[in-house]
Order: sequence, then structure tokens, then C-alpha cells
Amino acid sequence: MTNISQMSVGAIAPLGQVLPTASSGGGTSFVTLLNQALTTVSDSQKAATTAEAGYTTGLPGYTLGKALVSSDRAQVMWNATLGVRNELVGAYQAIFNMQI
Repeated sequence: MTNISQMSVGAIAPLGQVLPTASSGGGTSFVTLLNQALTTVSDSQKAATTAEAGYTTGLPGYTLGKALVSSDRAQVMWNATLGVRNELVGAYQAIFNMQI
């Protein structure tokens, strides 16, 4: 797990520009962490879909319990992702509305 002090945030780029992914402190960049988290959520959703499809088609090894647990896990991960997104949007809006 990455320590908070090891994270770095690159400069905010205007729309259409790519944010830098290299960090100056030698730690993992914020963009890389965000990409890894989204990949994990996507993989969890794919696993849930596979487990549900396996159960509904009657494939051996796919049980109702496994399908429900993987579906719930994917839902919790998605809700956490939306929570982080909402906090980031709120922080951006707060910064954008600051008086100079």
C-alpha cells in the first residue's frame, strides 16, 4: 500500500492536455494510483459478470453465493469510486470558486 506522503499530484492541465505521470519524489504519481484503482474496479465488475453468467448457465464451480459476493464486492467498489469522484469534483469546484 502506498503511503500518503509518497503520493504526488502533478499540475492541473487544461482540458485536452495530458497530465504528467512521473513524480519528482520517487513515489507513485496520483494519476498512476487513480488508473490502478479504476482498473481494479473494472476487473471486479468483469469478475462479477463472469460469476453471474457462470451461475445462470449452470457451469460447474459457479455458485449463487460466489455470484452474489462478487456482485456485492463490485458494487461496493463502484460506490467508493463514485464517492472519491464526488469529493474530487467538490474540491475542484471549491478551488475554482476561490477569490484571488
